[in-house]
Amino acid sequence: MIGDADRLFLRRAVELATRGLYSVSGNPRVGCLIVRDGEVLGRGWHQRAGGPHAEENALRDAGGDARGATVYVSLEPCSHTGRQPPCVDALIRHGVARVVVALGDPDPRVSGRGCQALRDAGVRVEVAEVACAADLNAGYLQRMRRGLPFVRVKVAASLDGRAAMAGGESQWITSPEARSDAQHWRARSSAIVTGVGTVLADDPALTVREERFAVDGLVRQPLVAILDRRGRTPRTARLFAAEAETPADGLSDGTQAQRPAQRKVLLFCDGEAPEAHPNAEVARTPAAAGLGEVLRRLASRACDEVLVEAGPTLTGAFFSEGLWDEAVIYLAPKLLGTRSLPLARFAVDRLADSLTARVHAVDPIGPDIRVVLRSAQPQAS
Repeated sequence: MIGDADRLFLRRAVELATRGLYSVSGNPRVGCLIVRDGEVLGRGWHQRAGGPHAEENALRDAGGDARGATVYVSLEPCSHTGRQPPCVDALIRHGVARVVVALGDPDPRVSGRGCQALRDAGVRVEVAEVACAADLNAGYLQRMRRGLPFVRVKVAASLDGRAAMAGGESQWITSPEARSDAQHWRARSSAIVTGVGTVLADDPALTVREERFAVDGLVRQPLVAILDRRGRTPRTARLFAAEAETPADGLSDGTQAQRPAQRKVLLFCDGEAPEAHPNAEVARTPAAAGLGEVLRRLASRACDEVLVEAGPTLTGAFFSEGLWDEAVIYLAPKLLGTRSLPLARFAVDRLADSLTARVHAVDPIGPDIRVVLRSAQPQAS
């Protein structure tokens, strides 16, 4: 039976999982707490894909002393061998008495098997659905269940819904505070999707720039995917200069990390892109395949959360095709007038056909307003 103390410890396990928000990509964010007689013996969280899982880190933190303890974990322990051994084996080997899980794992290699393996070994297992655990891993859950990433569209606009002047000028509509806040969405994403028009017009680096997103001295840089039908992305584009993980300077622990390989850029083209940069990988995708195929390709690369940072045409396409889950809109207290470009370009003839959404949050960010919308319908397949 799940009690109030259990729910408190489970929430703490989810809080530990959030420490991997900016460093874990392709794996779920998981936290683990080991408790005996009300005393916390060990804490752990999953830090990077391929690294030790939360349970293993918590067992190490407990010094291996977990016999008879209760383990609180934000996701069902894995029961298969991947880049790490099964967590259920480690928990059984250390003699834990009880495991309380905040969320079942929909990965078909796990899905119920982890809990059953523990029960078969005489470990008492209880599952208490905790909403914040699902929210933290919305992208992972969607990818496992539907083969699609969680798509977040980010735009900056004036109060009258304009994203740029008629000539394309858009730097800067919103404030430095809003632009800094927007870094959070990049930092937690597996991939950033943009169009070649944005690359040609603005030459963005599309990097995470702030040290607050560093984990152990490294800032993880998301994959960049460019929709570039005719292979027009120039070899000199700034986004090719970014590294997969960027060492952060001035961290309090003085961590120094070896500079890793260059970040790969994925070009979605109709055919070959003969002038592509050496760090670019060309994904041949017929135009008729549509955005849904682009998202499925990204999901096949273990991209859980995708951030769309694009111009009005591509942004409008994600909206009109129903291929979005969340929209983050920064509104500046400015009016740009009718000659300027809309934040999204798509046609609606009747009010009944208008795009509708649920308001999830509204917050002031410096002089601007951040509005977070959730789609009223599940993402189209």
